Formats: sequence, C-alpha cells, structure tokens
Amino acid sequence: GEHRGCTDAKIMLSVARRARCGVPAARCMSSLVKVSPTMAKLIRDMGLEGVYITPSGPKDTVTKPDIDAAAAAKAAKDKELAKPLTIDFRPMEGWELDYYGTAPTLPTSATTSAGELLEYYETMYTMRRMEIATDVLYKGKFVAGFCHLYDGQEGVGMGLEAAATMTDSIVTSYRDHCYQYTRGSTVAEVLGELLGKYIGPAKGKGGSMHMYKADNNFYGGNGIVGAQTSLGAGLAFAHKYAEDGGVAFALYGDGASNQGQLFEALNMAALMKLPLVYVCENNQYGMGTSKKRSSANHDYYTKGHYVPGIKCDGMNVLSVRECTKFLKKHAVEVGPIVVEFDTYRYHGHSMSDPGITYRNREEVAQVRATRDPVDRVKKYCLDTELVTEAEIKEIDKEIKAEVVAAVEAAKSAPMPDPSELWTDIHVGQTKDFFMRGPDITTSSGVYGTVV
Repeated sequence: GEHRGCTDAKIMLSVARRARCGVPAARCMSSLVKVSPTMAKLIRDMGLEGVYITPSGPKDTVTKPDIDAAAAAKAAKDKELAKPLTIDFRPMEGWELDYYGTAPTLPTSATTSAGELLEYYETMYTMRRMEIATDVLYKGKFVAGFCHLYDGQEGVGMGLEAAATMTDSIVTSYRDHCYQYTRGSTVAEVLGELLGKYIGPAKGKGGSMHMYKADNNFYGGNGIVGAQTSLGAGLAFAHKYAEDGGVAFALYGDGASNQGQLFEALNMAALMKLPLVYVCENNQYGMGTSKKRSSANHDYYTKGHYVPGIKCDGMNVLSVRECTKFLKKHAVEVGPIVVEFDTYRYHGHSMSDPGITYRNREEVAQVRATRDPVDRVKKYCLDTELVTEAEIKEIDKEIKAEVVAAVEAAKSAPMPDPSELWTDIHVGQTKDFFMRGPDITTSSGVYGTVV
C-alpha cells in the first residue's frame, strides 16, 4: 500500500516480550558484555534491557558513557520508528449500514508507524510460535483432550485487540489460546494450562478449551459450539447496565453461524440496542465442512438481517484494527453489529484432524504464500526501510528462544493439588461447603453446609 502520513508507538523491548512469555527478567540481561551491578541497575532504570550496548571500558566492560550513547541511539531510533505513515488496504463490504440512518463511510486505510507495526509483528509471531509449540506438545502427548490451534488467524486476534481496551469484553470458542495471551497471560501460563499445571489461568483444571481471565474481561474459551454467542449478549447487557462504555465482542466460526441461539440473542440485543459485536471468524471450514456445503447464505456479515454487518479482510491486521474501531463506535452509539473477518486456519479443525481430507495441501500453501497475516505485517515493517531483515531475524530468534523457555517453564511447573478438585465450583463457597464425592467417604466439606 501507499505510505503517507500516526500516533507515537511504544516499542516492545525484548525484556517486555520475555516477561509476557513467562521468562524471568534476570534472563533478559545480555551475557555478551561485562556489566557491573551498578551499571546493570542503570541499564534497567533507563529502560535499556534488550538494547545492544558497545562496551569501551577495560576488558570490554560497560561504562556510563557507553550507556548514555546507547540511550541516545535508542531515542533517535525510536523517533524514526514513531514517524506516521498511512497504508491502504482492500475495501470492506457493508450490509444495511443505513438501517438506522445515513450509511457511513468505511475505512480504506490505516495510519500507523514502523514502531507500531514492529510491535504487532512481535506479538503475532509470538502467537504463531506458541501455537507451533502447542502442536509439538500435543504430538508428544503432553497435552490431553481436545486442542484447536489459531495459526493463520493471528491478524484477527491482533487487529481486534489493537482497537479494543481491557474494558471491552471478549468471549470466544474453544480456539482461545491466543486471546488468553493478548488478554494478559504469559505464554508459560497458557502452555501450563494446556499441560494441566497449576500456573495455568484455570489452575490446570480447564485445559485448552477453557481459558479464562475475568480481571481483563476475557470470558473463555467455551467448549460448546455457539454457546458463547448468547453469553456475549449477556456481557453486552452488563456493559450497558454498568454504563462503563465497554463493548462485548462475541467471536464464533462459520461453523456456528447457523446456531439458533445466535439469532435469538441477536434479536434481544437489537431490541435493547446493546453494545454487542458479533464476530464471525470465517476460516472457510466448519470442522471438515466447507462454508458452501454448510450454509445456504455464506455471506455471514449479512445474516443479522435487521442488524448491520461488515465483511473485512481478516488476514490484514490493519484492516481488522480499523474495522474494529468502526464496530466499537457503532455498538456504543447505535447498537449491535455483525462482522465477518475473512481468514484461514492452517491446521485442521483440531489436532485430531489432519486438515487435508477435505482440502488439499496446495490450497493451504497458496494461502500461506499470498495472504499470511504475519508475513504481511513483516513486509509492512520492511517497506518502511526503518526495519531491516537482520533485525527481523534477530526478533524471530529471540521469540523462538523465549517460547522454548516458556515450554520448559510449563513442563517443570507443579500439578494442582488434589484438593483443587473441590475449589472454584460455586461463587463464594466456604471451606465447609458440602460437595459429595463418588463415595460419601470421599466428600468435601461439612455435610448439610450449603454455602
């Protein structure tokens, strides 16, 4: 696209990435140069962890002038990276946008910066490597139960989060690992949940399909197809009732798009003008069934009937971001809206699905080669000429190492204590709350206690 004319962007340094992966901060200091405790503290205080510092002291030790020089170089680089630019993207398609009045103009470009693009790339590449690591763990029999991967759909997750805030609620299907990450959990915590470890967001009791982070308004992770759509309407009602300005994003796939509960909840949301965004992540296949075989109408953005809709390129993070800004504004000011993000999953429906019985390898390879969301944002970074191929390779190397470390942290984490079987069953339950076991002698609590 054309680069023209953005807000300052905060560059994520390696120390921040490693913290998100669950790697101890102490490991973020470079071991390639000699640093005294005093200089190490100064580096931390000046926010220079992960920034290369050229040593000039005796025996290649780092001095204060070296740190000052690195800080000045970083400031100059950050200034360049924050320069605004505009990138055009494929036009969106609208449905009944004039239902409540004059049809608005949909965005066709995004204002950004090289630094912001680099931040998106780092987050999306971390998502990709986390899901690849999950694939390896599953095949190594470290992960039990169902497991659904998100690789290929990172443009939707990153673009939505780039426009949303933690006040906004997200509820999704069982393809939920990356949303747990973007909502604030570390890679090690996400992988820990997959491995049934206590460090997981559900203390290892939920597994792949039941991620959860209520403190950042992420409500799962739902194992029943389409169940989250009615929950999303309830979350939207809560936002309107609380008058907190938040929006509920209820995500579902094309395979859930014909669920009756979706339309029942959407009807209620329209009547009450709730701040609800129904997000259809159309990855082209519901399990092993193509959209053309499952839906009489597979223009999913039009299926709200009396509720407006938008179709957007879900493989372009900037297009998703700008679309989400529009969706939020509409939901708050007018009421519910439906969006279809046109995307693609590289893996099968779940890890038990090879993904090539109902489509061929050539189709998957074609999408990877021409529409990959991670490669697209990488190209945007390189096109600015402020980020080099060597810098991208170094970021890739760091993220791969960080995810490997997160895998080891998850593997070495403790299992939940057996007593955890009796916790988190009811809201506000006391330790005496009675719950019957398979045999009365294995029950928990005091018989007759109901709170």
